[in-house]
Amino acid sequence: MPNPSVVVNQAVQTPSVAEAAAILAAAGRLRVAKQVIRLAGQPGAVTVAIAQAEQEYTGRQGQLYLVGIGPGSLSQITPAAKRAIVQADAVIGYDLYIDQIRPLCPPGQIVEPWPITQERQRAERAIALAEWGLTVAVVSSGDCGIYGMAGLVLEQLQATGWDGETPAVEVYPGISALQAAAARVGAPLMHDFCAISLSDLLTPWHVILTRLEAAARADFVVALYNPKSKTRIHQIETAQQILRQHRPADTPVAVVKSAYRPEETVYITTLADLLKVPIDMLTVVLVGNHSTRQHGVWMITPRGYALAAPKE
Repeated sequence: MPNPSVVVNQAVQTPSVAEAAAILAAAGRLRVAKQVIRLAGQPGAVTVAIAQAEQEYTGRQGQLYLVGIGPGSLSQITPAAKRAIVQADAVIGYDLYIDQIRPLCPPGQIVEPWPITQERQRAERAIALAEWGLTVAVVSSGDCGIYGMAGLVLEQLQATGWDGETPAVEVYPGISALQAAAARVGAPLMHDFCAISLSDLLTPWHVILTRLEAAARADFVVALYNPKSKTRIHQIETAQQILRQHRPADTPVAVVKSAYRPEETVYITTLADLLKVPIDMLTVVLVGNHSTRQHGVWMITPRGYALAAPKE
């Protein structure tokens, strides 16, 4: 302590009260040393010290809203997700997603767009703002819990020793990319399906291969995320080869890019001709199972009602 007192230490067993309390509360440096103030004719005294905090004191419990904003159109965001974005003190997300929801952001709101490769930094920044006492919306495209930011934010909180309550967390689901793509081509997900990301940035390629093989053998309808980038070309080619080993060449495949956005493109092709269609990182590829069929511009996977025997 800057100005310890023997008298205080003898009285309360600590060499400082006002200065120690100010420094501890502010987590900053002392700006005004302790001053003892007495009023004439009044018993007792008051000791005052002032310390400066690094951040403004909010006096509030922070909250984290983990928000899925759907495929990209404002019409596809749930009312609850819209409300969370509007009510937040701050909104954090990938800059493309921030651009999509910017019309929802009220004046005075803190809006922070981040580059695509800085997901961990986004999570850390959101947690820091929430610990300060702000309500922070972390936005993800599609559903925040499907290849989105929800898992990473919760992982980061867990690593800090989070008690599960402070800051409070609420998760707002959104229409996922596979749901949006499926809606554009009919009903390809009417029976059992799975989603597999072909990006090996976070998942070892040999693990992805194992999952592709298992999904192909099990006859799942398969939604492929992150199918192809400028540098990752062979992954979609390998996925096609694995699926071809277990499915006919004419298996219907939907290739949907930027669903519900102005630049949306939709192709219905076959497993054999999949690589002839333009594919990039904004594309979701839906590969049908053995019963999936194409009907004009529609892709249909029967649920099995026609084959089900009527119950007595």
